[in-house]
Amino acid sequence: MRLGFRYGCRWLPLRRIPHKLFPLSEIGIRRNTTGASPVSLSYDVFDGRGTGTPLVFLHGLFGCKSNFQSIGKKLVQQTGRKVLTIDARNHGNSAHSPVMTYEAMCSDLQKLMSQLHIQKCVLIGHSMGGKVAMTTALLQPDLVERLVVVDISPSKTSTQTNFPTYITAMKAVKTDSNIPRSTAKRQAEDQLKPFVKDHSVRQFLLTNLIEENGLYIWRVNLDAITKNLDSLLGFPELDTSYSGPTLFLGGGNSPYISSEDFPEIQQLFPYSDIQYIEGASHWVHADKPHDFIKSIRTFLCSP
Repeated sequence: MRLGFRYGCRWLPLRRIPHKLFPLSEIGIRRNTTGASPVSLSYDVFDGRGTGTPLVFLHGLFGCKSNFQSIGKKLVQQTGRKVLTIDARNHGNSAHSPVMTYEAMCSDLQKLMSQLHIQKCVLIGHSMGGKVAMTTALLQPDLVERLVVVDISPSKTSTQTNFPTYITAMKAVKTDSNIPRSTAKRQAEDQLKPFVKDHSVRQFLLTNLIEENGLYIWRVNLDAITKNLDSLLGFPELDTSYSGPTLFLGGGNSPYISSEDFPEIQQLFPYSDIQYIEGASHWVHADKPHDFIKSIRTFLCSP
């Protein structure tokens, strides 16, 4: 069993333990799916010349497939592997659904992999995407050759997030119609600022502001996220484990993977390594892209 965590390059063993204002939340898009059936996912493919197992990236809550675009392109260049970046249901350009459980998102991914004739992949998920990746590895282990979970654990994360505040603030935003996107973005940011103090977080949320027929809307399905938030902050209770090579890659300045999570990680993923990238926050890949890519490449070459 490999289970450890790293600070820098030093490994330490783990113990086994028209100027009309429109509320953005009232405007819906792509609400064409019902129930828990798999939905169609939007994705980008970056083809490599090698024959290695494809790398599949899953973003976090309020993110989109472009979050890993530059990382994906560099990994194609450096490894030769094909890379897929995917929009989760209710995010980006993927279909919307009132159901948003990790089991449902696992089904979405399985459907897409089947459509693309990908029998096995290296699954890399950040935050919410990390929980989708873990769920997929546990429920569909034959699909996952290796697993990378970025700054999240199987434990409940509600005490570490401000997502309920973010959602409430986003739902209350109103913007003018038929104005430049830069103006709409500034209006939205001014309204978010009292509730979302961190500038980088505001900018991240504002990547979801899009124009449709002269109106500015949130492309994420806030109603579905609100309805399923408790489930999204938790993790399914699954009586199984994943025996493939697994890397938990946390930010050194982030609280999302703590020593309290180690026993559950060990139980569900017995062949795990846990590493921390110093100086990185929850957005490990954005803060330290070089170190992130290096960790992924090292893991791909490990036994």
